[in-house]
Amino acid sequence: MTSSTIFSGVSPISLPAAATGGNSPLTLRDMLFFLRMRWLWIAATTFAFLVMAGSYVLTAKPTFVANTQLVIVPQVSGSEAQRAFAEDAFIEGQLEIAKSSDVVGGTVTALGLDTDPDFVDQTPSLQNRAKNWLMGVSSEPDTASQEAAGPGPRATQPQQQIEDGRIHDRAVATLLNMMGVRRIGSSTIIEISAAASTPQQAVDIADTLARQYIQKNIAMKANASRQYSEWLTRFVSEQQRGLAEAASALASFTSNPRDQFKLAELQSATDARRTLYENTLNQLTEAKQRITYPVSDATIVSRATLPLSKARPRSTLIIAFAAAVGLGVGFALALIRHAGDRRIVRPNQIADAGGLPFVTLLATSRTRNGHSARFLAAGTGSSTATAYPVIPGMAELSATVVGLRRKRRVVIGIVAVNPGSGASTIACELAVLSSISGTQTLLIDAAAQKSSLSKSIAPHSSTGLVDVLDNGELIRTAALPLTPTLKFLPLGKVVAVSPAIRLSSRRTQLSFADLKKEFDAIFVDISAFSASPDANAIAPELDGVLVVTSHGHTSIDDTMHVIETLQNVGAEILGAIINHAPKRIES
Repeated sequence: MTSSTIFSGVSPISLPAAATGGNSPLTLRDMLFFLRMRWLWIAATTFAFLVMAGSYVLTAKPTFVANTQLVIVPQVSGSEAQRAFAEDAFIEGQLEIAKSSDVVGGTVTALGLDTDPDFVDQTPSLQNRAKNWLMGVSSEPDTASQEAAGPGPRATQPQQQIEDGRIHDRAVATLLNMMGVRRIGSSTIIEISAAASTPQQAVDIADTLARQYIQKNIAMKANASRQYSEWLTRFVSEQQRGLAEAASALASFTSNPRDQFKLAELQSATDARRTLYENTLNQLTEAKQRITYPVSDATIVSRATLPLSKARPRSTLIIAFAAAVGLGVGFALALIRHAGDRRIVRPNQIADAGGLPFVTLLATSRTRNGHSARFLAAGTGSSTATAYPVIPGMAELSATVVGLRRKRRVVIGIVAVNPGSGASTIACELAVLSSISGTQTLLIDAAAQKSSLSKSIAPHSSTGLVDVLDNGELIRTAALPLTPTLKFLPLGKVVAVSPAIRLSSRRTQLSFADLKKEFDAIFVDISAFSASPDANAIAPELDGVLVVTSHGHTSIDDTMHVIETLQNVGAEILGAIINHAPKRIES
């Protein structure tokens, strides 16, 4: 029995005349009830995700990004359509050159990144491990395959050089993951971005990548010019020999001209050879100049500047994403919990399953001075209602219970599904309200497992129900008057068999029929169903039974088992009470 709480409201639920069958549609009331019941799950899950996101944001190493922009001047010719296509192809090629291992490796060497722990750390981060796993790439260096390859060109190198080469390659691979090259729109401007743990390092890497790319471009053009120059040198030599032969033939024919047409032909061939030779010689001179003074196709138009804020982690985005995921996961967990929760939280759970005349919610509250209401004490001598704090809401329950009996004198048992549901308190409240209305009322404590009423109301009584069962005459002294219209029969000292089982035998000195002659309403507090078989024994002898459950603790399966068992032994179930309901649910 929970004497530390009192009841502040009751909501009788009338059952429909016939079950409609099937699943009822989801209503706004159902959704609001779900949120009121499971908001803690949603809030806790969201908070957990926010804590994880906050921990990551606070502990993750910040990353800064710097950008350098270059303009490329494609050397293309042709029609407008041909130039547009050639420009796109040229710029795409330049983007790949900017990401080449030569450019990145030159940057690593120039800045000494192969000695920076951020670039040569052999332990990949969790993010990189996940990325490599998704891409099907191993996170560890493939040393096994290198050993299985056997001796090769590198086998003759010192071990230190091999290790330095591996470190350099690891730094290059890391920098490739931390840089980006893109074309800005459809323009001829490309942007090189670099990420680093410090703003200055990001600026240095971006600018160095741009310079290394320009140097690579110049080297490629110089190499092409050198190859072209070598070819032109050979071609000039050939042209020079041809020109000498043509001039010699012309001179020989001129000294002894026999055919003017042949002379004109030789003169024309000699002039053509001389023109071709001079043009080739000019191209050779230009090629040698390009080798000596090479010009890049790209020019830096905007150097990198110090970033004002970190680029990663994006705190706002991460927190917002964590909140959204937390809400979703919390809502899903709450739905799963709500769907699988068999505890009683709403009256219609019992109403739909048991088909009872009524199901009542009783909310818990406290008195105005902050102390819980207690049972009536025997011998108070008060004849007014002020001797006991009237509990708001219990009057409706009392009226409903009495009205079910159609003015008959009734014996009603109150039994809880599980201990601690407050059945003793409810029995006492119903008896008090019945007596206040002027009805001669008797409250009987038959809860042998835990006689809370007897301990609270008459702790020093010498006789009780156990004694009256052996001697009916003792009822006059055993029944303690609490008010002029209310008497209380304590349990007494139980030796072996509980009073409830003895009453069911109908061979005792006390019967309910005799008590009805003196009292209009009799309320019997019975031990909890799960703790004692007393309810099965005494229920058929009563005019009706009220089944008490605890909100959020008693399961619907246990409740239906109690109702069906009591109905099978012949008891009449008047209704059910959901006790300890929160005020927000009761309202």
